[in-house]
Amino acid sequence: MAHILEQTPSSSTGAANLFAAAAAMEDSNGDQADYSSINRATALVSPTEQEYELITSKVRDLMEEGRGETIIELGTGEDTGEVGLTDEELAASVATLQSIADILESDCNLLRSKPCDAGKKSVQYLVRRRADTKDFMEIRVAVVGNVDAGKSTLLGVLTHGELDNGRGFARQKLFRHKHEAESGRTSSVGNDILGFDSTGAVVNQPDHGSLDWVKVCENSSKVITFIDLAGHERYLKTTVFGMTGHAPDFGMLMVGANAGIVGMTKEHLGLALALSVPVFVVVTKIDMCPPNVLQETLKLLVKILKSPGCRKVPVMVKTADDVVLSATNFVSERLCPIFQVSNVTGENMDFLKMFLNLLSTRSPNTDNEPAEFQIDDTYSVPGVGTVVSGTTLRGTIRTNDTLLLGPDPLGHFAPIAVKSIHRKRMPVTEVKSGQTASFSLKKVKRSNIRKGMVMVSTAVEPQCCYEFEGEILVLHHPTTISTKYQAMVHCGSIRQTASIIRMSSECLRTGDKAQVLFRFVKHPEYLKEGQRLVFREGRTKAVGNVNKVLPYTPAVIGKEKAKTAAKVSQQQVRGEGKRRQTDKTSTGAEASLLAPAPATSQAAPQASSLQQPTLA
Repeated sequence: MAHILEQTPSSSTGAANLFAAAAAMEDSNGDQADYSSINRATALVSPTEQEYELITSKVRDLMEEGRGETIIELGTGEDTGEVGLTDEELAASVATLQSIADILESDCNLLRSKPCDAGKKSVQYLVRRRADTKDFMEIRVAVVGNVDAGKSTLLGVLTHGELDNGRGFARQKLFRHKHEAESGRTSSVGNDILGFDSTGAVVNQPDHGSLDWVKVCENSSKVITFIDLAGHERYLKTTVFGMTGHAPDFGMLMVGANAGIVGMTKEHLGLALALSVPVFVVVTKIDMCPPNVLQETLKLLVKILKSPGCRKVPVMVKTADDVVLSATNFVSERLCPIFQVSNVTGENMDFLKMFLNLLSTRSPNTDNEPAEFQIDDTYSVPGVGTVVSGTTLRGTIRTNDTLLLGPDPLGHFAPIAVKSIHRKRMPVTEVKSGQTASFSLKKVKRSNIRKGMVMVSTAVEPQCCYEFEGEILVLHHPTTISTKYQAMVHCGSIRQTASIIRMSSECLRTGDKAQVLFRFVKHPEYLKEGQRLVFREGRTKAVGNVNKVLPYTPAVIGKEKAKTAAKVSQQQVRGEGKRRQTDKTSTGAEASLLAPAPATSQAAPQASSLQQPTLA
């Protein structure tokens, strides 16, 4: 120990750097090579100390990737395929996994076991981090479907834990407005939460009919946020905004078994496909529907999902095994699970809850990048001030951070401080990428903020744009679209009319694809390349991507710079003039003639120059 203490600071840091470099090299080379030693099916049976460390780090990495949870399969090797384990080996593997989970402060839950050859079997375990009172994993599910498909009722049953009476009892707790309660139709974007703890049990326990969101979030490892959208055609604008602005991870398409696929069902399915949101289908009201009608509805549903427009693989979920299979392969395999539930009898409701519990987030982990937050809604809260809510697209935002808010109607971004942060009505100190939150802002009026504005880190150096290029596909248009055509563009939380300035083809009809240059009509917006956009007007619908953004530099800044430069130069001239005058004159009477003095001094040389030729 003494020889370490005697080292000079420079040599010790050098040694530390060497060790760090060696470790980094080992990591970079060892990620693949080292994990290969634990890829065999029996790796967890009786691992050595080194293997145990490796397995722990692998599980930790997988959990980081999955935002706090991952599904581990025991009895399958990555290179050898499915081998299966005997009962003794399985017990030893489970014990190892349990000890690793304890180190990572997580819980293990058995999902399914599968028989293999020679009496062996393989099992799948869900490893999920235990509930942290301040942080929870969040997944957003947009609920769409035709009017009267039972969207709000299903959410009432799921979130409040009470079955419906068939007369609109469950949905009464969800409505936000008086006219919604009277007509039974949702007209706004509603938010409801369903919390799961680390063992996969539902946390929601309403007291006296109302749900305490803070209590649910404190006890949950994972919270599913349902974005309840309107089914009526009249509220399509609100529904499109809910699908684009609230950035859902998944879509839940509701179909009433007795009504079938009618009205807006196909519209909403098309919208979800256009925005590439994975969809699962829930067929409701199976208790009151005759069997032959239910079969017809399911047959048509499967036909639509298999059609060239959707290209999905429909899976009827009838057992717990189906749930695990469809949840684990949901995003990657183009699967579309179909659930048949009843809100009155509660039939198959457990399968749906289990499926929601197993859904994993789609957005990559970008907590360390510069922050970016899109604003969905603004409020003015008495005693608090201006509050904005929305989704953190990238990075981490903490209280008292200074961000740039914009663009305003002139295209400027103004610095703004975050006073406090709430997630699901619960005060927190930071919000990470992919999470929704509400911020209380300092010194800004609500009237200065609109939906579609963003709050970004100063490191982003944001630029707004009036014009952008996009590749669009026209889904439906009664006639033809040509230049100067105007329609509403939905892109993220932006909603604004844009006109077409130029197109790659003369005119567009239904089913055509083209490169189009758009220009916003009213004010500039903050756009990024690669964003999805929905272009609509009346019955016209088109979808596409933003390919190129043409940055717009606000002209006012240029003028202001010119003004300040002119002021500075004027001040210098005046100052120098004063200095000259004070050198020449010292009395106050002469100082009062300062203004005309420069004019006479300028006139004098002119006069002398005029006289020079005559002298010559």
